[in-house]
Amino acid sequence: MDADHSEVVVVGGGPAGLLAALLAARAGAATTLIAPPPPQDARTTALLEGSVAVLREAGVWDSLRGAAAPLRTLRIVDGGRRLFRAPEATFRASELGLEAFGWNVPNTALTAALAEAFMRAPGAARRFAQARESRPGEKLIALTLDDGSTIEARVAIAADGRNSLLRDAAGISFKSHRAPQTALAFAVEHDREHEGVSTEFHFEEGPFTLVPMPGRRSSIVWVATPGQAEELSALSPEALGKAATRKSGRILGEIRVTGSIGRFPITVGAATCFAARRTLLVGEAGHVLPPIGAQGLNLGVRDAARAAAVIAAALAERRDPGGAQALGAYSRARAADVLTRAAATDLLNLSLLSPLPPVHFARGVGLAAISRIGPLRRFVMREGLLGAPGL
Repeated sequence: MDADHSEVVVVGGGPAGLLAALLAARAGAATTLIAPPPPQDARTTALLEGSVAVLREAGVWDSLRGAAAPLRTLRIVDGGRRLFRAPEATFRASELGLEAFGWNVPNTALTAALAEAFMRAPGAARRFAQARESRPGEKLIALTLDDGSTIEARVAIAADGRNSLLRDAAGISFKSHRAPQTALAFAVEHDREHEGVSTEFHFEEGPFTLVPMPGRRSSIVWVATPGQAEELSALSPEALGKAATRKSGRILGEIRVTGSIGRFPITVGAATCFAARRTLLVGEAGHVLPPIGAQGLNLGVRDAARAAAVIAAALAERRDPGGAQALGAYSRARAADVLTRAAATDLLNLSLLSPLPPVHFARGVGLAAISRIGPLRRFVMREGLLGAPGL
């Protein structure tokens, strides 16, 4: 069977993969997206302002804004029972002259908007299939799909998740460790207005985060020990809502669970490099972070934007978009952003789990400094919470 051909092939239909495909196509590259129909996803994603700017530039933000809720204030509360407790830290977007740090968007709306925009882009094609084999070569990369067909491209964007087939085929190692934690994710209704405030409680077993949704609704990410997560998952929606009400200190009044409940183990890791053998890593193919500070998908957005920029530059200069110069430029550009943020979120997560009082004291001193020293607070908001694009 003859192979199909494309300049760029993207494997993975999550938000990072869809965005990478859209941006590559808009950059002028004939792009094929390989992904099965997306599953139902009841979760939401907090897109920080840097990511919203990318979506705005890509022409998809206007269709998403009506379903999104602004995050005008970010609050960190130490909810633990330690000897040394960190002071509450509050960050307001207005200090930076912004309407909001970002927006909380339903994943289903995000993927639908990106998929629709991609199919309108010139040179875009989609195959509702899965990649079964990746064979990087000297001049092309060939992918065999589960329908038996083959597609060849000059460069592949691996957005196929933490167990990436393309990453393994490119010979890129992935160093990770499993945290002794499991996260529950679900949507809720509540009695009080959230007023655009996202609150992250820090407990000994991990964070409990309330993220605004439109109306008197929020999404919750509840990180617990595996045993606690199993017990919580076994509760009825009514009982889980009561447990969440207690966990949140009733700051939003009574909480009622709506929709399905997702459960996933916490893994932390990153690839040893981010491009090799005609393959660029995007999203969880390149990094997996704990759910602290809304860094995960926001890193993936920056991956997608940088991948498209590197491909566009190569095509404009009539260079090989899968050649060593393009791959090296992408890997160098993403390494510092990914590795520093992965290390920072992992360190903060480990500080919550540590039983050592000196660790709690150091964390408290750090949060106090960030909260009370204006220039430092604004720096953290711009570089950490805001999610500087780093493109």
